[in-house]
This record gives sequence, C-alpha cells and structure tokens, in this order.
Amino acid sequence: MGTRTAARKVLIWGLRRYPSPLLRHGTCTIQPLCIRCRPLCSSSSQSTQESTLPNFSELTSESKQPATELSIHSLRDLGFTDTQAEQISEVISKVSGGNTTKYAPSTLTALFVLGLNPSSVLKLLEKCPELFTVKESLLQQRIGNLRKLGLVEGSLQRVVAYYPQILTVPLKTVKHVVMFLRERCLFTVQQVTDILRESPAVVVENTGQLEYKFQYVYFRMGVKQAEMVKARLFRFTLDELRCRHCFLERRGLYETPDKKGQTLIINPKLESILNVSEDAFLTDVAMASAEEYDVFKRMMAREWREEQEQMGSIEAESDNDDEEEDEEDEKAQGKSAYRKRKKR
Repeated sequence: MGTRTAARKVLIWGLRRYPSPLLRHGTCTIQPLCIRCRPLCSSSSQSTQESTLPNFSELTSESKQPATELSIHSLRDLGFTDTQAEQISEVISKVSGGNTTKYAPSTLTALFVLGLNPSSVLKLLEKCPELFTVKESLLQQRIGNLRKLGLVEGSLQRVVAYYPQILTVPLKTVKHVVMFLRERCLFTVQQVTDILRESPAVVVENTGQLEYKFQYVYFRMGVKQAEMVKARLFRFTLDELRCRHCFLERRGLYETPDKKGQTLIINPKLESILNVSEDAFLTDVAMASAEEYDVFKRMMAREWREEQEQMGSIEAESDNDDEEEDEEDEKAQGKSAYRKRKKR
C-alpha cells in the first residue's frame, strides 16, 4: 500500500477519533495537517491536492463513532502488515504501560503526512517511541521550525528518519543551538542548515562542549567553518577528534598553522581525518598499524584522565582559598564591630 493511501486512511482514522471539530456542513477543513507536504502532492494543482484528502462517503455510520484506541485492525488499515501492526502495538504498550497512548493517532498522522511509508514509520518509532508522548500541536510546530531552518522536502524526511529524537526536543532548545552556531561559531545560515541535515544530534549536545570542539578545530588545527561542515565535524565526539589529530601530530603528519595560516608540511584535510573508518584513517592518512593506534589511545586516555584530576584538584584548592578568605573577612568584620562596641 502506497504512502498516499496510508496517509488517506490515517486521516480518516483521525476524523473518526475527533469528528466534531473537523466536519462542518459536510465539508472538510484539516488545518492541523496542512503542512505543505510535497511528497504526497507531486503537483501543485488543486485536483492533485484534493485527491489526497479522505472520501467521506466511505465513512459509515459505525465508523463515525469516536475511536478510543489503535487496534491491530486499524493499524492494518493504515498500511501496516500484520507483523508491523503487532510491532507498533508493542512499542505503544511499552511507552504507555499497556494502554494505548492518546497521542498515538496524531503521531502516526503527522508522520504519514510528512511523507513516510509504513516501514519507515515503524523503524522510526522503534528508534524513538517517545514520539507517542508528544502532542500533535508540538509535533507540527517542531516540523514547521525545521522547515524554516532550511530543511526542505526530502532532506526533512531523511533527518527525521535518521534522528527522530529531533522531534522530541523543545523548540527553544533547537533555536538556542542554532543561535549559538550562528553567533558564537560564526557559521552562515546555509552552513547551519547543512549541520542540522548531516548532524541533527547537535541539537541535544551541550553548548559548552560544542564551543570547545569548535575552538579546538578552529585554533588548534587551523580549520575554517566550511571545511568543518564538509567533514561533518559534529557527528564525532571530542575524544575521537583529539585522538586522531594528536596521533597525526605526534607522528609529524600534522602541524598547527601559524598566524598567517601557513605550515611547513601539507596537513591532511579534516574530512580525510574524521569522515573515514579507522582502518582507512590508519592506512591512508596515519600510515600506522592498528596496534600502534591502540597503544596511543590508551596512553591518551590516561593523560586526559590525569589532566581532569589536576583540574579538579586546582578547582578544589581555589574553592578552599575562597572559603578561607571569606572566613578571614568575617573575623575582621567581627573584630571591628567589637572595637566599636568597646569604645562606646
């Protein structure tokens, strides 16, 4: 069953669940679902758009009764196979403790109208069952915001399928990360869109860690924003980045550029350092064995752990010094107050 048919049926199911606000004088107004879904409307003509809407003549008197849950039968009607319907039911039961989540119909509606087919919807919900707990209005707001950020049809569907958790992230959080990338890291609008498309998990990363990672690559490695985006920098952890870079540096294969951006050797591109498998990195870039790299990683892990311990001890000493200063200030204030009382 195609995506159009599945979307059509899920719209009908939603109408069964909430008939009163949707049916007016025998006509249909589906405002919550009108989100410019191009995958379902290949042509901009009005006749094509109308073909995707449900046929209300198919609604029998029995079907017009409000539905209270997603049964296996109703899931099959949406285009899921028997096995897929059972899997969807299992996901719902895990989220809601055995009861059908009240937001499940609207979640399925939003995903089908987005242009995803039943198989993609199932995989997506298995990755992120928390979507069943998100209100339809919030889902639509978050999808609309991603469109405003430049994720057009095709890219938007791939991002949601790859990282469905992005639809569970509050709107303020996404906007905060976008503003951080624009203002603190000086990425362009298009570069931010590319980052969201290639590394959507960036929206849940701590901005302090993001800034440190950016500054490490920008100042320590001398890499500019365009090359960072091309290398999909934000898909990798800081430890992966530092480990590969330091390994090349200590082997004399990478050099930090001077103030003019010049080096005595030709540094490998960031993309060839990060955006390759470990085997390809060792063979083509580092020209080292896996054993050498394993020993180096253990050594680096020990060094970083010692650095963190030193930083922790320095912070603890600083806190103790502050406390001692506060105590001395309090004592001094107490003595001066005592002298004033004695003079009286």
